[in-house]
Amino acid sequence: MRKTFLLILIMTFVFTSVVWGLKIGGKVLPDNMKAGDNELTINGAGLRKKLIIKVYACALYLMQKDSDAKSIIEADEPIAVKMHFIYKSVDPGKLIKAWNTGFGKSDIANLQEEIETFNSYFTKDAVKDDVYNIVYVPEVGTSVYMNNKLKGTIPGLEFKKAVYSIWLGEQTELPKLKKAMLGM
Repeated sequence: MRKTFLLILIMTFVFTSVVWGLKIGGKVLPDNMKAGDNELTINGAGLRKKLIIKVYACALYLMQKDSDAKSIIEADEPIAVKMHFIYKSVDPGKLIKAWNTGFGKSDIANLQEEIETFNSYFTKDAVKDDVYNIVYVPEVGTSVYMNNKLKGTIPGLEFKKAVYSIWLGEQTELPKLKKAMLGM
């Protein structure tokens, strides 16, 4: 009887661990995420590291799994990136510098105003356990949430392509994270 109870308890724990999310860098990233009225599924996840420092756990959420970065970037479909910070504190200037490096790898000639607006959302240090979500919904735009609070939304498919190219672009500064987010 005790063995049966113990087996049921273990199976329940294993099953609920799988249902509740993927653990990366000690942080649990949920299996699903809402984007407007759409339910997105985790496509892949990995760590953003700077040298040996774990900065944040990061997951890509899509309508359906896909490993083709270019088609993901180009698609006018709901998409989200969740960043769960691990490091004790990341200065907003460092985040903006990283975003700008990523934007610089894209065709952004006509997106300077949108990039400035996006960067203006990052005014406080990202501290351990902060969660940032960057969510795109067609006909709405790219929304930035910090700890579930909407900072703002930037309309346009072209801006969406530039933002997600930070992680998924051909020339990304984050090739290992890109591969993990693509589920490879």
